[in-house]
Amino acid sequence: MQQIISFILKFKTALVFWGLFAIAIALTINANTHHQNKWVSSTNLLSRSILSVKADVVDYFYLKEENAKLLDENKELREFYLSHQNDSQKNDSLYFENNTGLDSTYQVFNAKVISNSYWKINNFLMVEALEKIDLTTDLGIISPQGIVGIVEDYNAQYARVISVLNPNISINAQLANTKHFGSLVWDGKDPSITNLIDVPRSASVAIGDHVETGGNSLIFPEGIPIGNVISFDLDENRGYYNIQVKLFTDMTNVRNVYIIQMKDKEVIEKLMEGTDE
Repeated sequence: MQQIISFILKFKTALVFWGLFAIAIALTINANTHHQNKWVSSTNLLSRSILSVKADVVDYFYLKEENAKLLDENKELREFYLSHQNDSQKNDSLYFENNTGLDSTYQVFNAKVISNSYWKINNFLMVEALEKIDLTTDLGIISPQGIVGIVEDYNAQYARVISVLNPNISINAQLANTKHFGSLVWDGKDPSITNLIDVPRSASVAIGDHVETGGNSLIFPEGIPIGNVISFDLDENRGYYNIQVKLFTDMTNVRNVYIIQMKDKEVIEKLMEGTDE
């Protein structure tokens, strides 16, 4: 208490000045409509700024939760798209009215990349499944932009993925416009470019054409985006194109991904084995 009294006595002149100054400001504002409007405008601006900062802080703390919700919504939409993209007889609005009424050929699971190499010749990713899934080999991994790789090995909820930037895998791919297909193989050079080979010379190819996954695979459904044609050349001796494709997925910065699993894959594989006998 003694310290407070000492402080007041020491700075009494300054305190009296600022007190009178505040009273004068208040009287001026109350007596003048223009000043009142300016004061209200200033305080409103300050309040909005404070509330905006508060909202940003709150949003930051809820960012992880909101991101999880968005991932789930995107997963459901992607699952529906993969299962019904070639079914023109289905009405898409039915899905949103009753999403249990339509069967899905593919299941989609959220996952995240925990490690990734793209500067080597043989590149791999480590992926963690963010929900319960019975992992197996030969599952497709895609990003929101396009293909990423194929599951080679797994343990619990973790999977080792052969990157699309690995010459040891070949992915069935096709030109989106003409449906002429070939094999997608990386040449070990640029991590943003891969090659679509063995496309027949009868195909019509142009710079900018979209390339997507083909229908001759049980790993990726048909129509998953891959990239755009940036150049091509024809091997006159073999009669096939070698097409350079700019990947949609930035393989140097892959974070959130999806695991694609075909529901009846084992049944189809057994039937295919029977046809080979």
